[in-house]
Parts: sequence; C-alpha cells; structure tokens
Amino acid sequence: MEVKKLRTWSDFGPIRRVPSEYEVVTHNLHYSMRPGRAAPLEEAPSSAANRWLTTHRDDSPLQADDWNGFRDPHQMIYRKYVALQDEAETVVGSLLDKYSDVAHDKALEPGWVALLGHVFTPLRYPFHALQMSAAYVGQIAPSSYITNASAFSAADMLRAVSLVAYRTRELSNTFPQSGFGVAERAIWESDPDWQPLRRALEHALVVYDWAHSFCAVNLVIRPVFDAFLYVSLAELARANGDELTWLLLSNLRADAERCRDWSIALARFALGARSSNRVVLREWFERWGPYADEIAAGFARLLAAQSSLGAPDVATAALAARTAVAENVFD
Repeated sequence: MEVKKLRTWSDFGPIRRVPSEYEVVTHNLHYSMRPGRAAPLEEAPSSAANRWLTTHRDDSPLQADDWNGFRDPHQMIYRKYVALQDEAETVVGSLLDKYSDVAHDKALEPGWVALLGHVFTPLRYPFHALQMSAAYVGQIAPSSYITNASAFSAADMLRAVSLVAYRTRELSNTFPQSGFGVAERAIWESDPDWQPLRRALEHALVVYDWAHSFCAVNLVIRPVFDAFLYVSLAELARANGDELTWLLLSNLRADAERCRDWSIALARFALGARSSNRVVLREWFERWGPYADEIAAGFARLLAAQSSLGAPDVATAALAARTAVAENVFD
C-alpha cells in the first residue's frame, strides 16, 4: 500500500495556502501538548510537574478543542518584536538625553515632584508583578501562540521597570533629599491608596489556573491600571508641565494597547471555541470586578491628595476602560 506523502505544512491541517512567517515560527511548539500523551511531561503522571500542568492547564474551566487556533492580531514574532522595541527604545533614549540637556527636572514644581515620588517612581513594583503574571501565563499556557504573546508582554513589563528605574535615578540626582530611590518600597507596601492594587496583584499571582490568571490580570486589573497610567496620570503630567513623563508614558502605552488587543482576541477565541466558556469568563469578570473598583478608588485618592495639581477623573477613565474590554469580549 502506497503511503501518501505529507505536505510541508501538514501540521496546519488541510489549509490551501502557505502559512505566514508568524505561523511558521509559532505553531504547535509545546511538546507537553502532544497528541496521545499519557502525561504532559516524560515522567510519572503523578509527579509534581505533571500534576501541576494537568490541574492548572489541562483541566482549566476554560476549554477549547485546539488552542492553536488562536492568533495574535499583531502577529508578533521575536524578529518583529526586537525591531519594534529597538525603535521604541531609541525614541526613549533620545527623549531622556534631550530633556536632561535642558535640565528639565529642575523646572518641575515642588508639588509635582512630590507626586512623582508618590505615584510614578513606585510603579516599578506593580510593573514587576505584572511581569511575573505574564511570565507565568506564558509558561503554563496550552498553546505556543498564547505563550509567545504572554512572553512579549512580560518583556514589555521589564522595559517599563527599567524605564521607571532610570527615571528614579535621574530624579534622585536632581532632588537628593526627596526620597527618590529609597522611599518607594515603603510607599508600595504601606500607603493605603496603593494597597488595593497591591492586594489584587498578590491575589492574582496565586491564581494558578492559567486562564483564570489571564482573565483576572489582562482583562480586569490591567485595563484599570493602564487607564490610570496612560490616560489620567499622563494627562496630569502634561497639564503640570512635565512633558517628559507624558512622552514616556505615551511610549509605554503602545505596549499596553498591544497586550489589550491580543488579550481581547484570546477571550473572544475562547467564547467561539465553546459556548460554556461564556459562563466561565463572566464569573471571573464578576469575581475580579470589585478588585478593579477598589484599585480605581485608590488611584483617585492618590491624585486627589495633590488636588492643587488638577487631578483628573480617574474613576471615569477606569470605568470606561473596563467597559470597553467587557464589550469587546462579550458583544
């Protein structure tokens, strides 16, 4: 009996086109998801690693027949990502040099400097928590398409941490007595208005189901956090003459929007994969909604404490961001 030869792209199924570069380098790379496996890894099914993957990935309440059907709308691959972020970092480097040359920080008003120390420079802590969350989802996700998107989001957060750390040092050099670089941890751990975000992120980091973790952070917590940073805080920075902070946040906003796009796309893919997933996602949205409301209220208080600076309506921006994500997912 003659054995029919497989076509070059047979792993993609009966497609009548050449796969894109994105698909070629991203498709079906997870060995632990191979068909007919007795366990995810080549060790005893009862091993800790196999039980973890089985429990928190394979047996997740969110299910699809083939998660490899998901596609990142930006079709991000390593080569494209490096080129994109190289350009973004070139812009950041140019901005930092330009504003340093004109002694930008020395012209900032004392009230705004105080707000930067209380709101902007502590951001490296939540950014790092978001990095860990993205890395975990990428590590345990059931498809390499999801893993790669999450990995790039983790890299985005590392870039954000680095940028905030650099600016913290610059501000410390200009205002050595203002606590930049030494006070942020105490603010993050103790300030009442930061605690709703800290509490939400710490609780999310011990949600081990990959899909639940993804939903809690990417679809509920991050939209509120991103609206605060890239809408409310950015607008306030510009209104108070801090063009550098406004431009840097605008630069990071592109990363946040890319994460939002693929996250919504993944949620919509799950809804299309199985009708039962709608109930699961709805339940998770409702479970984490109160966390998001508390985060928005905390952010509003953070800015209201410096009301003389013209604090924006944080609650409205946060609600708009949450509503937009929910509508894009469920409508």
